[in-house]
Amino acid sequence: MADSSHGAPGTSVTVATPDRELDEFENPGLPPHRPRLADRDRRAEKRAERQVALLFFISVLGTLLFFVGYFAIPLNETVERLRLQNLMLGLGTAFAMLGIGVGIVHWAKTLMPDHEVTESRHEIRPERDRQDAEKIVNDILDESGIKRRPLIRNTLLGAAILAPLPAIAIFRDLGPLPGNTLKQTMWDTGVRLTRDPSGTPIRASDVTVGSAFHVIPEGLNEVENKLEEKAKAVVLLMRLDPEELNPSPGRENWGYDGIVAYSKICTHVGCPVALYEQQTHHLLCPCHQSTFDLEQECKVIFGPAARPLPQLPIEVDDEGYLVASSDFQEPVGPSFWERG
Repeated sequence: MADSSHGAPGTSVTVATPDRELDEFENPGLPPHRPRLADRDRRAEKRAERQVALLFFISVLGTLLFFVGYFAIPLNETVERLRLQNLMLGLGTAFAMLGIGVGIVHWAKTLMPDHEVTESRHEIRPERDRQDAEKIVNDILDESGIKRRPLIRNTLLGAAILAPLPAIAIFRDLGPLPGNTLKQTMWDTGVRLTRDPSGTPIRASDVTVGSAFHVIPEGLNEVENKLEEKAKAVVLLMRLDPEELNPSPGRENWGYDGIVAYSKICTHVGCPVALYEQQTHHLLCPCHQSTFDLEQECKVIFGPAARPLPQLPIEVDDEGYLVASSDFQEPVGPSFWERG
């Protein structure tokens, strides 16, 4: 049957007939394999193998650097030591992870076979599939060259065994829950309030209306675990007009002539509340903008913090120095753990 054309004047429509067969697309096949330098040159292959082993060895060194920082640097002296430890922990973990990751990528790109393969679908046969899966695993081991490259194999095993250890060490430090330990700080009856960081005692006459002092307990600079104790005991000291304070029943004697002291540790996630607005009498946490009203016993008026800042009861001793009347009456710091 011949093709027919019809339609409006000036137009043409072609109708396909059964006699016309559609041309089939030819299978283009896989692109030709382009050998890499390591495939053509034995010296380049050995050089790539040493590079991969070096990257795995860098991972091992990174793990060792982590443990040097973790165990060899004491944290009971200065903040600089804490910063140095954090730097070593971060660099050690980064080198440990990057060494393995980059090493495996470099290994795959330079030494493992890169030819493309195709596989036809077949019916599901459990026993045959098991044999095929086993063959695939053996092929992967053979193609990776891990059996005939002991330098890469041994450095990879060393890096893989050591790399998880820093995570185990860090997770160990996450527990147990603090329990009642945050109810016990260095503050006690008669402990003087001193300036941070000098440790100079503060007289009540030194605190003027509108001023704010960063305060630590007397003797803090001499204790062995200085940073741990400071993290619980650091305080903000302010003076307002006594008429502006509204103490709740039982707290009338927790301040002295408008001078009040509150924990500096935010009750959200423990950031230092270091900003004081003199005009509004607000304390602000710079991390997540929790705002506490000093006139309402540091009640939360904005932000994610769940409870007010704990107040430190204070009084004046016979020499006119500000001292604590007792420890905090509630735990300091974040509110995310159990308080039972």
